Amino acid sequence: MLFKDVLGLQHLKKHLTTSADEGRIPHAQLFVGPEGSGTLPLALAYAQYLLCGNSQGENNTGNQACNLKMGSLSHPDLHFAFPVSNSDKVKSHAVSDHYLTEWRQFLLEQPYGNLFDWYRAIGIEKKQGQIGVDEAKDIVKKLSLKSYEGGYKVMIIWMADRMNIAASNKLLKLIEEPPAQTVLILIAENEDQVIGTIRSRCQLLSFPPLPEPTIAKALVQKGMSASEANRIAHEANGNFNKALDIMNQDSEDLVFEKWFVQWVRSAFKAKGNKAAIHDLLLWSDEVAKQGREVQKKFLRYCLATIRQALLLNYNSPSLVYTKMQVDGFKLEKFAPFVHENNILEMTALLEEAIYHVERNGNSKIIFTDLSIKLTRLLHAKAA
Repeated sequence: MLFKDVLGLQHLKKHLTTSADEGRIPHAQLFVGPEGSGTLPLALAYAQYLLCGNSQGENNTGNQACNLKMGSLSHPDLHFAFPVSNSDKVKSHAVSDHYLTEWRQFLLEQPYGNLFDWYRAIGIEKKQGQIGVDEAKDIVKKLSLKSYEGGYKVMIIWMADRMNIAASNKLLKLIEEPPAQTVLILIAENEDQVIGTIRSRCQLLSFPPLPEPTIAKALVQKGMSASEANRIAHEANGNFNKALDIMNQDSEDLVFEKWFVQWVRSAFKAKGNKAAIHDLLLWSDEVAKQGREVQKKFLRYCLATIRQALLLNYNSPSLVYTKMQVDGFKLEKFAPFVHENNILEMTALLEEAIYHVERNGNSKIIFTDLSIKLTRLLHAKAA
């Protein structure tokens, strides 16, 4: 991947290429950034820069045969690890190598894609993938061998915050003392989910959300009008993957919005109407039937929407990027019901629900309890 094809991030591109040109290449780096900020595309471009001996800040000056291999992600010294799970294709002990064909296709088609996009690509969207100890053994084995072409070996570990404790502990010594000319690039969205002993052994690079003009310019290059591109860029809130989903009308947020509106309307009916509890139970059942990754994404969507409503209630419309699509529902009308007397409790309940979903709690009980408690908080009076 060419650096010029990676949106924005000029300061990080310059830092990586300059340090490589001067021979100051850290053996382990941790790229931390929100979804759609370009952590994975930049890691791919950086890996190509190292493996192909490129210079002058771009991937077109070194070994051209090597650059061609990197273009198809088939370089023998480029290795990947990413969250996987057992599926119809792999019945047990799933590791990244079992899904390399799908992974390469995913990177070529959706380099800014998120974890759920990846799970859908391999048919495990109803499961929770992870980087387990079997994967860690494979990583140690691959990096203990000599490089195929006599230069660097690069291992990109995508979504390293999904690495379990056993895998993390197995990789500690490798990350601290890797073989010569071995570079590990760990990519994470949540730095706190990477254990401290690994974080302390990596050089940290923090990625900001992409600026609206950068996203809008990229959308215009894909054929959108400037006005529509600016609208979507604002709604995407620095997430280029979300911008592409909105452009293609393929965003899961459209489904989440319908669930959120259904809950809010049922909650308002429930005041003084005991029969309306039936609607809340039906809502809980519907969400509980979804896969756990979908449930977690929906709960995070609820958190973001409630915070946006709070900003509207406190007269900060310039910070609001959410645009509701459901007919008859206005965030401005919902906003007065989110205030200082319930926002902390609502946030705590949603975060607690995410915690229990991640730990395989009973989804029906989690969402029934959540819907009833949130309904009570929604009717709390502002100070």
